[in-house]
Amino acid sequence: MKFVHIADMHFDSPFVNLSEKDIMGDLRRLEQRKVFKKIVEYIKENNIKYFFISGDLYEHKYIKQSTIDYINKLFEEIPETNIYIAPGNHDPYTKNSYYNKYNWSKNVKIFGPKVEKIETQDANIYGYGFDDFYCSDSGVENIEIEQTEKPNILIIHGNIDGSTIEDMQYNSMSKKMLQEKGFDYVALGHIHKKDYNTEENQKIVYPGSTISLGFDELGEHGMIVGDVEKNKLETQFIKLDDKQFTKRELNVDNIYSKEELIEKINELEIEENNYVEIILIGNRNFEINKYDLIKYILNNNIIKIKDNTKIAYNLEKLENENTLKGLFIKEMNKKLKNAETEEEKEIIEKSIEIGLASLE
Repeated sequence: MKFVHIADMHFDSPFVNLSEKDIMGDLRRLEQRKVFKKIVEYIKENNIKYFFISGDLYEHKYIKQSTIDYINKLFEEIPETNIYIAPGNHDPYTKNSYYNKYNWSKNVKIFGPKVEKIETQDANIYGYGFDDFYCSDSGVENIEIEQTEKPNILIIHGNIDGSTIEDMQYNSMSKKMLQEKGFDYVALGHIHKKDYNTEENQKIVYPGSTISLGFDELGEHGMIVGDVEKNKLETQFIKLDDKQFTKRELNVDNIYSKEELIEKINELEIEENNYVEIILIGNRNFEINKYDLIKYILNNNIIKIKDNTKIAYNLEKLENENTLKGLFIKEMNKKLKNAETEEEKEIIEKSIEIGLASLE
């Protein structure tokens, strides 16, 4: 029984913190469509009969009907494929959700907030869907597998072995419990990092997010393709996202102007299929405004700049000056010592830099 397993597509995500470039959110949303079309083309070409979507297919708050229409049109192109969706915390099965009010293609099954078992010719398929943005108990532990002649498959969104209060809010399940139930494959979603083929004959699988949603999701992204029979499981990961998110550090110790910094960034060699975040490190000798800098970056694959630099001024020496500058630094140093968070410290350091520049 051949299947495709994806999760965490997050259609119509706003991509708020992705880039200082306004256009990047729109480009990434177009890339979501491109990747989803690739999946459907793969299913067509390889005669895949089962398509598992383990939650967070779309963003409930931001999803547009035109996007739902696009998804459903692709579903209609594979009428012989059984599509199973287990809603997650970003796309819960609520009263006003598209899962509830939209006329989906006939080959689509959307699981609700009670564990349901679907018997097919090839397998027994169990599923559960969030009906709210949080879920503390899906009831999976109450499943009793009685039929063992065919593969038993679970499609669900949630955490495995969650240990924090936050984990518990998103359907935390015990890995040991799932193993003891005797599922032949557990199609999971929620964490955006793939957990696949890390152990022999792994049956409990996270495919990761189908495309990367930002610089906290490095590495390859795509789908799991599998073939399951009773007592036999073969799986492979197929990369779908043409773009890979990477980070590059640039030391500014010996850079003395904005113009010189722009020149250094533009000289960097960047692989064509990478989206890059430049992380500035070292001691800065001038004010850095990342929102201003990004306007002058020629390589379109450099989409974000992060400023981790420190002020190059000798604040202790300046504080001892019997000048207006010395009084200013004395007061600001007091604030620095009392800063409770890194964010607060960063704001004070930036204020010192701007203040010193104005007192020159």
